[in-house]
Amino acid sequence: MIYGNLQVVAGNANPRLADAICRDLGIPRTPAKVDKFPDGEIDVRVEDHVRGNDIFVVQSTCPDVNDHLMELLLLVDALRRASAGRVTAVIPYFGYARKDRKDEGRVPISAKLVANLLVTAGVHRVITVDLHAAQIQGFFDIPVDHLYAAPVLAEHFRQKAISDLMVVAPDVGSAKMARGYAKRLGGDLAIINKRRIAADHTEVTEIIGEVAGRNILLIDDMISTGGSITEAAKACRKAGAKDVYIAATHGVLCGSAREKLEACGAKEVVLTDTIPVDLAGVEGLFRVLSIGPLLAAAIDRVHHERSVSALFVRREEGMS
Repeated sequence: MIYGNLQVVAGNANPRLADAICRDLGIPRTPAKVDKFPDGEIDVRVEDHVRGNDIFVVQSTCPDVNDHLMELLLLVDALRRASAGRVTAVIPYFGYARKDRKDEGRVPISAKLVANLLVTAGVHRVITVDLHAAQIQGFFDIPVDHLYAAPVLAEHFRQKAISDLMVVAPDVGSAKMARGYAKRLGGDLAIINKRRIAADHTEVTEIIGEVAGRNILLIDDMISTGGSITEAAKACRKAGAKDVYIAATHGVLCGSAREKLEACGAKEVVLTDTIPVDLAGVEGLFRVLSIGPLLAAAIDRVHHERSVSALFVRREEGMS
């Protein structure tokens, strides 16, 4: 099916990223009013014609996850009622992804509920980046393009040409991601074994791999409270590692996460702009890379019905 013009709409979650995407696409952002009524209810209005067009709504569900999710749902509903040809939800950070299964009695599967809400609102397709659990793609009965920030983050560290590199997974769950970065960067792999003491505190029990005398890259999909990755950084330093770099796709940075990252001894903390990051006071330590060009390329390919997976094929390395 051929749709009309390509348009990008955004809520309040990350308008700067939406503008970066539009610059790469060479189009203006379609204006939309996203406000609140005095009682806190969200009020939206798309302020341009969208009939028959191919609309991409850029909205991370963070930092104000509930408001930003509701903004996304209402924008989608408004676009469908305005006769948009197709509506794609571009969700750089997909919130409520931690609960992807029923791991104990009487708990929800939150990620499935959010998927249902998006489909019921009228989303035709989803584009997202580094899901906390890849199986969430299967919660949707519509197409999901799951992008990876690896090309953006790996290129940053490739340019640094770090010697004696050891890529370290801060927990067993992130081992597959860390292995991919080790292969891209030509480094070795180590894994941190940890024990969770509280929701925001973990204890490192062992390091699987020899980190002494090595430069370390700790990589994860997101940094929330910062407990796991900063304890991993301290453990690596204690075990004789040289410089420690920390990288993650999503900088959720709840509570005292910034302070923990400043105090853990890392040489650099690299995030992407899937979530807005306030760099005030931490400019020397934090580095934020834009994922706008990657999302713009994916949007362009979806609009023109071309392969999205081709974005991740590295011919020179023979890998995706």
